[in-house]
Amino acid sequence: MISRMKEFLKVKNVKLSFNNNEILKGLNLTIAQGNFVAITGASGSGKTSLLRVICGLESPNQGEIMLDNTLLLNNEICVPTEKRNIGLVIQEKVLFPHLNARKNIEFGISSKTDKQNLSNEIMEKLNIKQLAEKYSHELSGGESQRVALARSIVMKPKLLMLDEPFTGLDKDLKMKIYPEIKSILQASKITALMVTHDLNEVKALADKCFNLESGKLVEI
Repeated sequence: MISRMKEFLKVKNVKLSFNNNEILKGLNLTIAQGNFVAITGASGSGKTSLLRVICGLESPNQGEIMLDNTLLLNNEICVPTEKRNIGLVIQEKVLFPHLNARKNIEFGISSKTDKQNLSNEIMEKLNIKQLAEKYSHELSGGESQRVALARSIVMKPKLLMLDEPFTGLDKDLKMKIYPEIKSILQASKITALMVTHDLNEVKALADKCFNLESGKLVEI
């Protein structure tokens, strides 16, 4: 059941063009606090571009973005990426190569908290405790994805955005960690926005799903 909590993320009339090609055409999106929303769509439809706009890595031609009653973007204001408190997990490997998996995860934990207990807990839930001492060059793509996901979750962002986060994971492992991820996000009251091609991921995780087509979102 979809939560009836307050509007937490509000994307209003966002337009984005590349080389005179309009990717996002007055796109609107509202997500309630604590909800998990999925976005599907054809390759090249603008799904990743939308995530990049929300977290501040891409500048739209126009639009407004609010997160937790804080204005992040309009025609006059653009809050820097590092000040938006948004976690982003992408397909590419983004782990620190000089740190092992555990240290990568603990990098996102405040020094005032119990790093080892928190990292142990998230690694166990994501089935990656056996990877704790391995470095990024020793990890498969799927293993790197899970470590990056763990690091983003322990940072407790206001909004967690996931771009094809389970690419490279086998089906059995996906089915095992879906409920764990859902439970972790709910317990931490983290709002999530995921881009995916996998409808099984949508069914397992999402409270609501939209398809991005012709530059706009259509609820499905």
